[in-house]
Amino acid sequence: MKVADILKTKSFTLFTANPETELQTAVDLMAEKDLGSLVVLDAGILVGMLTFREINSSLSFTRGSIVGTLVGQVMDRSPLVLTSETDVHDTRQAMLDRHARYVPIIDNNVLMGVISFYDVAKAMLNAQALENKMLKAYIRDWPIEG
Repeated sequence: MKVADILKTKSFTLFTANPETELQTAVDLMAEKDLGSLVVLDAGILVGMLTFREINSSLSFTRGSIVGTLVGQVMDRSPLVLTSETDVHDTRQAMLDRHARYVPIIDNNVLMGVISFYDVAKAMLNAQALENKMLKAYIRDWPIEG
């Protein structure tokens, strides 16, 4: 299974911010849309990723105030980036190695979407359930040797 298979099951709506977006505006959008991350683009090019991890770090550093803070000041400037052809097992390992909960997927400099660790876990569980179902059906139809 490839990342492309996961992207097919997701919504095509993608929310982004730019480095000059006020952090409060980004937080409001994330809360309103129930998002765990925003891809940060500058002139259509990925320049970072904003997740609640970066927001929490900013809140801790400023003692609870994000007034006047811009997304570009707190975003992860080097997020894990994968392609739609990346194998799901490799994706899972890369996400674990980098502690990445959200990963932008880019093919030929085009943002294809974002997958979460939840998306990967769900896809793997669904694949495993299908495999188990097929194995059980195969065992039930096993010919009796005589």
